[in-house]
Amino acid sequence: MKTFLYALVTLIAMECGTSQNMGSPAAEPGTNKKTTETFMDAERIGEMMNYLASDDMKGRDAGTEGIELAATYIENYLKSYRVKPYFKTYRDTLSNFNKPAFNIVGIVEGNDPELKKEFIVIGAHYDHIGIVPMENGDAIANGANDNASGTSMVLEFTRYFGTHKTNKRSLIFALFSAEEKGLLGSKHLAKELKEQGLNLYTMLNFEMTGIPMKDKDYLMYLTGYEMSNLADISNGYAKEKLVGFLPTAKEYSLFKRSDNYAFHLEMGVPSHTFSTFDFTNFDHYHKVGDEADKMDFAHMANLVNKTIPVLEGIANASTQEIKNN
Repeated sequence: MKTFLYALVTLIAMECGTSQNMGSPAAEPGTNKKTTETFMDAERIGEMMNYLASDDMKGRDAGTEGIELAATYIENYLKSYRVKPYFKTYRDTLSNFNKPAFNIVGIVEGNDPELKKEFIVIGAHYDHIGIVPMENGDAIANGANDNASGTSMVLEFTRYFGTHKTNKRSLIFALFSAEEKGLLGSKHLAKELKEQGLNLYTMLNFEMTGIPMKDKDYLMYLTGYEMSNLADISNGYAKEKLVGFLPTAKEYSLFKRSDNYAFHLEMGVPSHTFSTFDFTNFDHYHKVGDEADKMDFAHMANLVNKTIPVLEGIANASTQEIKNN
């Protein structure tokens, strides 16, 4: 009951705009005159992260009661900000996992009569690894960086496009389950969309974005950097070097280790993951120390604000600019 009430209060507070930069879900499409630089603030994303990475979630292991709390939170969030279910409901049951598990999938239809027939998937996995061997009296792997951080970013993108409806192409927002079991959620959805004959333009994934990198001249790196021109397109819309190349990401084949990869294999479109985990800035991967209080909320808010113009530019370009190399 405590968890449910906390989630309800958090959502109500967000809807009411208790933070000066939170915006309003009641805003009419196209009427927001504020720049995206102030769309998100550290306080707001901190509230989201503290809930999604709380002990009550028990580490959000796929198929458990803990992740059910997160799924309900995400559903309510999408509903609050006018993001419609992509399927009959927000929940899409995985066909490749032996316990009940759900992707949460919403859509903001494009506002252009032709371009809305093209789709962009914006995703992140919301599961983690659950309960692990006890360490210093703690056995809950909360998964703040991995991947409440990416989940929170994607939820804020849903809030922006759900309330402002500025996208010409249609945007599918996918929060994946069972990524930690072998990318099962994204494999399931990619197969479904291919079977539907969906005209997918690109898949943009967000993973482990809670801690800034040091001594870099860019804010995020792109997995599979050299496989398309997405970095150049992104930096053009950001009007700065938002995205760069991390050699370690190529060395460890990170392109194949997150949910973008299923869409690359299944549909052959440009599919990449944006991340800030560089193997030097975070020591708690898959450990109990992956807690919300270790995250940099100002950094995360900055990423959201700087990425929105990139997503908007990609969604509204007259042609499909992103090309596989």
